[in-house]
Amino acid sequence: MRSARLAAYLFGGAAALGAAAYLVIYLYRWQWQRTIMSGVLLLIVEVLLLGLAVLDRVGRLERRLAEGDRRQEEILEQLRAAERDQRPGPGGPRFAWLTRDLDRDRGRTFVFVPVLMVAGVALSGLAWVVERIARVTVTPAGRRRLAGRLAPLAAPPGGPSAAVPDLPARPAVGGGPRGGRAARAGALVVAAALCAGLFAGLSALTETEPPRRGDETATSLLFTVDGNGIGATRAALAAEQVWERCRDATSLALLQAGLTPLDDGLYAAVIHPSLSDHDELRLRGCLEDAGIDRVQLHILGTGSINAADSR
Repeated sequence: MRSARLAAYLFGGAAALGAAAYLVIYLYRWQWQRTIMSGVLLLIVEVLLLGLAVLDRVGRLERRLAEGDRRQEEILEQLRAAERDQRPGPGGPRFAWLTRDLDRDRGRTFVFVPVLMVAGVALSGLAWVVERIARVTVTPAGRRRLAGRLAPLAAPPGGPSAAVPDLPARPAVGGGPRGGRAARAGALVVAAALCAGLFAGLSALTETEPPRRGDETATSLLFTVDGNGIGATRAALAAEQVWERCRDATSLALLQAGLTPLDDGLYAAVIHPSLSDHDELRLRGCLEDAGIDRVQLHILGTGSINAADSR
């Protein structure tokens, strides 16, 4: 059972780590559909791990309750066995008369309760006599002495609203060692620094740069379209849909960007003016993202076209 639980935790941790890694990778590649899927998978794995932890804790509590019930039954059984083994006599039970059958012991007289009542009445009378004697013998001088002895317990002058001196500084009760608190504080600082660094890194990688064209005249792009269970006509339509959708994915408007089919599933695009590295990364991510069902685009390569080279 313990090995299975450990294997489940290891599998869940590996899945969560993989989903988080691909979440960062797809964010860097500007592939939003895959990023959303990785994020949803990460949330599912985290909820699964949380459920496993809760079930583990509930199982341990149930086992403890079951052990306590078994222990209680054992103690009760031992007490019953000891009661059965006891016999009347010097070593018998102390209150055996409480368990005797009244019909069988009709001839006996039980005086336990009357004795208790008489003893209570006698003690009450004795207490009344002591109280009366004390009231008669108390004198004003005795009262003053008693008041002087109780003076340290009196309220401060001025009543409850008077200023009371501060208590001496003492260490907090139950405070842990300073080393443990310093280690926890250091771990929190390191975790906060890592989270801040990860956030800053992702922000820098996914930040939209201002519109800027490349240094060359145009940018060429060659990609293929693979369809799962669809014909060539629908694959060509899907390629045009993806291309028209991704023309708006760059910071620079792609006004002059034509798509030409070269072969079965092979397409070429020429973009004028040329794209910057940032816009090329965004365009590649949009084209390779899972945007259309049962259709996948694979970019074979990109290149730059310079008008000066054609002269």
